[in-house]
Amino acid sequence: AQHPGPPDGGWGWMIVAGCFLVTICTRAVTRCISIFFVEFQAYFGQDYARTAWIHSIVDCATMLCAPLGSLISNHVSCQVGIMLGGLLASAGLILGSFATSLEHLYLSLGVLTGLGFALCYSPAIAMVGKYFNKRKALAYGIAMSGSGIGTFILAPVVQLLIEQFSWRGALLILGGFVLNLCVCGALMRPIALKEDCKTAPEFLEQDYVPKAQKRDFKRISVCSPLIKAWSHECLCYCSWKEYDFLLMPGFMVLAVSVLFMAYGCSPLFVYLVPYALSVGVSHHQAAFLMSILGVIDIIGNITFGWLTDRRCLKKHRHFCYLFAVGMDGLCCLFLPVLQNFPLLVPFSFTFGYFDGAYVTLIPVVTADVVGTSSLSSALGVVYFLHAIPYLVSPPVAGWLVDTTGSYTASFLLCGFSMIFSSILLCFARLAKKIKRTHLRWLTNDTGTKQHIWTNGAIAYSVAAELDQKDVEFLAADTNSYSNR
Repeated sequence: AQHPGPPDGGWGWMIVAGCFLVTICTRAVTRCISIFFVEFQAYFGQDYARTAWIHSIVDCATMLCAPLGSLISNHVSCQVGIMLGGLLASAGLILGSFATSLEHLYLSLGVLTGLGFALCYSPAIAMVGKYFNKRKALAYGIAMSGSGIGTFILAPVVQLLIEQFSWRGALLILGGFVLNLCVCGALMRPIALKEDCKTAPEFLEQDYVPKAQKRDFKRISVCSPLIKAWSHECLCYCSWKEYDFLLMPGFMVLAVSVLFMAYGCSPLFVYLVPYALSVGVSHHQAAFLMSILGVIDIIGNITFGWLTDRRCLKKHRHFCYLFAVGMDGLCCLFLPVLQNFPLLVPFSFTFGYFDGAYVTLIPVVTADVVGTSSLSSALGVVYFLHAIPYLVSPPVAGWLVDTTGSYTASFLLCGFSMIFSSILLCFARLAKKIKRTHLRWLTNDTGTKQHIWTNGAIAYSVAAELDQKDVEFLAADTNSYSNR
């Protein structure tokens, strides 16, 4: 059955539950891989730098292959993509339990498991956006909190498994646990929305579709697999329509902003504990700081999602996102002067809360920019953009520590990177408001308005320069003018 819009409930809550479990099985398990570092170092006799590449490769592969997950979800189904990802991720963990070298772990635990996580992560998140509109931020807050809750629960469990069954047995059990991704995939029931049903353009219908099939063509989505069999041109059009948001100015700015944001947030999770130890904090207290980050991250996911769904803040979710990113950047700038445990605790609270806040709003902001119909493909690109910063930023931060002999330069670079990401989005948003104000001024002029709406070429050229939100605004204003 075709729905006029997202149902904002019903089976959507099962989608949220499935996405919640997906984030546990992907992001939480990825964080818990760091618990194996000491065991890998002792068994293979390698230094920290070489062992640390395992975690970097998993993170990078998960984000780098995110567009592949969106592609499979769009052209086959979200259910098939997530189930396939679960099988690959589980196979990577199980094969890793038989590793005889670090290179073996790079391929199995790094590449294969990361690829499996990529096929699950972005499609599951996109499905939440398909089912929710009014309560979208709250739904994402609950779904994304699986990362923090999973880390909080799995970390001690994984440590216990290592003590009882060695690292090989622990990886084997984790491989079985990750198979729950197949259950998550089964929950992802597809939904047909009105905005997804786009009919083919006239040139395709006239030139490439046989006359006998023209009658049924309008019933078929542009991205239907049947069209691929008809012609290569239709396939090219289909692929272009899936990624035409790449040329939207709003998405281009968001993409650049994400690059700087991802660079700034990654090193802190790697170097917070070493920094705490370097200023005299005990091992137990340093580990407690990471626990605080994980727990407060959950609170940030849910409470910030709920707050930004309120009527007073719903229209300003974009600014809430850039505010959260900017606050995390300020926290990084102040970190070098916090040199004892009582000062580092408030830092963990603040950074953890706003980290959970902006992670929740990434899919919401992306949906606001590109629309729900392109959300799956857009999220694949957004998470793809995380890959290179995630891979590069920890080694760069480590090089700065080795060169300068302190963590100050590393944390300052992270802070300025996140603040620049926030400022870039802020200026882009202000520029859009100025453009809309100018557009409103034009439409208030009767003569100009009549010229614009009676000349199809001019109307098309104006609409081509606008993004989805501007087009909606333009259409609403036009309708109100016609009524008058």
